[in-house]
Amino acid sequence: MALRWVAGVLLLSLGLVAAHTGQVPLLAWSSHSSLWSPLAAPHEGHVVTEAQLASLLDLAVDGGPHNVLLFLQEKLSIEDFTAYGGVFGNKPDSAFPNLENALRTAPSSLVLPSVDWFAAGAVPAFLKAKLGVSPLHVDQNTLQELRLNASLPALLMVRLPYTTGSSLMAPKEVLTSNDEILGQVLSALQSEDIPYTAILTALRPSRVLRDVSDMAPEKLGRQLLQTETAFAPVRYPPTGTPKILFWASNLSVTINNTLFDLTNLTFGPSATVDVQESVWNFNASELALKYKNINGKQLKIRFLMTNASYSISKQNWFVLHTVELVRPGDPPAVFNVTQITAPTNYSFSCACVSSEPSLGGMLFPAKNATQWDLTIMRFQIQSYQLINETFSDASDCAGFFSPGIWMGLLTSFLLVAIFTYGLHMIMSLKTMDRFDDPKGPTISVPQTE
Repeated sequence: MALRWVAGVLLLSLGLVAAHTGQVPLLAWSSHSSLWSPLAAPHEGHVVTEAQLASLLDLAVDGGPHNVLLFLQEKLSIEDFTAYGGVFGNKPDSAFPNLENALRTAPSSLVLPSVDWFAAGAVPAFLKAKLGVSPLHVDQNTLQELRLNASLPALLMVRLPYTTGSSLMAPKEVLTSNDEILGQVLSALQSEDIPYTAILTALRPSRVLRDVSDMAPEKLGRQLLQTETAFAPVRYPPTGTPKILFWASNLSVTINNTLFDLTNLTFGPSATVDVQESVWNFNASELALKYKNINGKQLKIRFLMTNASYSISKQNWFVLHTVELVRPGDPPAVFNVTQITAPTNYSFSCACVSSEPSLGGMLFPAKNATQWDLTIMRFQIQSYQLINETFSDASDCAGFFSPGIWMGLLTSFLLVAIFTYGLHMIMSLKTMDRFDDPKGPTISVPQTE
């Protein structure tokens, strides 16, 4: 009985785990700008639930075009992008050149690597109820005959096949074919100058096996489909051997509840940030990012760092102590920093450095900072011992025991405890000391009144 109970609990646990391991990616982009804030995309490893996905799609439908284009693939996983896609740059070996170009050039885009596949499967029904129209199934040919009206809502659905076990086409060829369909459909919409919001997701996750023979050895590393480009980091001094390097996928400042995205002003070909006021020496350094016009005023962001030797570790560590935001006419806003430290021969990286408590904090208002918020996504900085003018190996802020690891350890401990208890119950079973012998005298049990 104990073994049957243990087996039942084990099967139930495995069933629950299997039911929650199905995730699919969801990618969205729009011809309208500012549909999603830079903080809309979750951190790595987070699985977007149906309620969270609905709130993100609400932003697109309520504030964006009412012509919605839904690319629905049969099966898709983030591994498809890591195995067959290139980091944005239209590499010739990428299976998704049209998709990557659409995400890179769109005024608004959203990349969700892990969405619960039940939630993704409910996207057509959600859009139908939100727009109040039935989905119209189209392909790249019938779309040429459509005449859409920007003032009237429309839900266009394009089904994309995916077959990993096809004997005629390899998975990469199927994905490339789907990307060509996507490119043709988008070209038809853009030729008519029709505002739209596009969404790509799948009904089920796929299981991708990386084809090593089809890839160069230098491409066997981890490649993620990500929204940031391969722009060079900010460096000080701008010319010559750099002393300080700083990079982020997104840098945004909120002043009196107004969000200002500084990413394009800081990184890339259109960057206008000035770092000439930065200071560096072996004991202390300051990276000063100066922007000429942010909401009509100059803005300066200062990162104050020190380099000190610690006898316990027998090496030098650099520490980021404070971040200051300065505008003319306003008192400087100062944020104290915690946990941003690393050996001087390492860089420091973190998925999110923010003053928002919901995003993990790390920046705490210290002085005149109540009306300010600063958020830096995929933050990386190094101020000492730069080699070959690039970042050294990173000391990451993420702990070894993530929530997923803790859940796995606790679940394993629970199952081991149940198994141990059942085994103990079986081992404690004992036989009777005496048995009734039919040829001998019967066993008499005295009765007491």
